[in-house]
Amino acid sequence: MPQRRQFLTSAAMALSCPTFGLVARAGQAGKKKIAFLGTEVRPLAHAQHFLDRLTLGYPWAGKWQKPRVEVAGVYIDQFPDGDLARGRAQRHNLKLYPTVAEALTLGTGKLAVDGVVIIGEHGKYPKSAKGMVQYPRYRWFKEVVEVFEQSGRAVPVFNDKHLSTEWAECKEMVDDARRLGFAFLAGSSLPVTRREPQTEVPHGVDLIESLCVAYGGVDSYDFHAFETAQCMAERRKGGERGVISVRALKNEAVYAELASPGRETTRKLFVTALNRSHNLPAADGYVTDAVTLDWARGQLKSITGFFFEHEGGFRSSSYLTGVRDFTWSGQVAGEPDPMSCVFHLPMPKHGSTTADFFHPLCRQIEEMVLTGRTPVPVERTLLTSGMVIAGVDSLAAQGEVVRTPHLRFGYQAPAESLYWRD
Repeated sequence: MPQRRQFLTSAAMALSCPTFGLVARAGQAGKKKIAFLGTEVRPLAHAQHFLDRLTLGYPWAGKWQKPRVEVAGVYIDQFPDGDLARGRAQRHNLKLYPTVAEALTLGTGKLAVDGVVIIGEHGKYPKSAKGMVQYPRYRWFKEVVEVFEQSGRAVPVFNDKHLSTEWAECKEMVDDARRLGFAFLAGSSLPVTRREPQTEVPHGVDLIESLCVAYGGVDSYDFHAFETAQCMAERRKGGERGVISVRALKNEAVYAELASPGRETTRKLFVTALNRSHNLPAADGYVTDAVTLDWARGQLKSITGFFFEHEGGFRSSSYLTGVRDFTWSGQVAGEPDPMSCVFHLPMPKHGSTTADFFHPLCRQIEEMVLTGRTPVPVERTLLTSGMVIAGVDSLAAQGEVVRTPHLRFGYQAPAESLYWRD
């Protein structure tokens, strides 16, 4: 494994090798071409959502947006019962390749695409001793980098969700992108989906705490919750400065922490976020009482909470509950009331059929391939990937505080607001 480089916190200091000067060059007639790498393509798997939008298109601003890039090479790792990959390949005249490298080179032996999309989510893969699924994201990324190095040029790469289950691998991925000078976009669809009401943290405001109430499992939807809270938190005065520690708790221990001295703002934000939800428990048609911390304690007994301390005194936290919403709340210094909204996540079989929150993320992928630039710093997902790992470590240690000196790095979010409004 190559020597790891010292982590640089400023995008302006990103490394660039002269050999790789023609990054994301067009070099081809017509649309730019991408290689698509997926674990499995079955109904509602992430690879199905991305592949369908990148080959067929998606609704945008009341019109049908045809794909702005061409899926030229496809590698699929697993073909389960209900597989759609072969049928999609036939429908869209796609070529399935037997290896990652061949999907990038299109069988020529040299890089022959203008972008790479890695969808390493879903499928049957082993778990670590702490229960984290060992998806092949890092391994595939390294195979992609090897093709770049052998070809003498690099192109933009997108990685779905968190980078890896090992911090050293997460950091190495970002270091590789800097070393070779290619655009690297990663993460969740939550930061770019619609919000109700339309809400954005003003860039440079003195936000003192950010919180997300979500649902789902650990090493899965916790990442989405962290990205939800972080995409708002990073816009605060001074930008992101890094995470000092995490403490992850379950069930009654979460409520004990929320009720503890010094958690007055957290309690207020938690209740505010719950009051934004459309899916509160209502067995007989309505909630049993006013939504307060005591109400939540009685109704949401199964809960996992992650409490993060950031550099400079900032705090964030996220909660996995049975409430099928992603709701956010944040407190600006000196303001009497918190900011709050719902991050719209219309899940198939739960009020929708097509998981439209993938539209804006696919659009960002297209933009990155077309321009060679990422809309947001990959440091956001590097940080949230580390937060997932640290959260799992804290849970494995029965709620002990886990110090995170490796996450004490900063970055600046763009001033432009990038979520879906069309």
